[in-house]
Amino acid sequence: MAFKLIESAQHRWRAVNAPHLVALVRAGATFERGVLVERPDEKSGGDQHVA
Repeated sequence: MAFKLIESAQHRWRAVNAPHLVALVRAGATFERGVLVERPDEKSGGDQHVA
């Protein structure tokens, strides 16, 4: 039963076409429409203001 469920789900899975980006995703990187969204450096303080 489990084999048949996995076999049917396999048709809907999408292959990873950029395995070199998997490490970025696991580290918390954000992508929008396939483009990496750069975050400001959290260590420098940048434009962040604390009230």
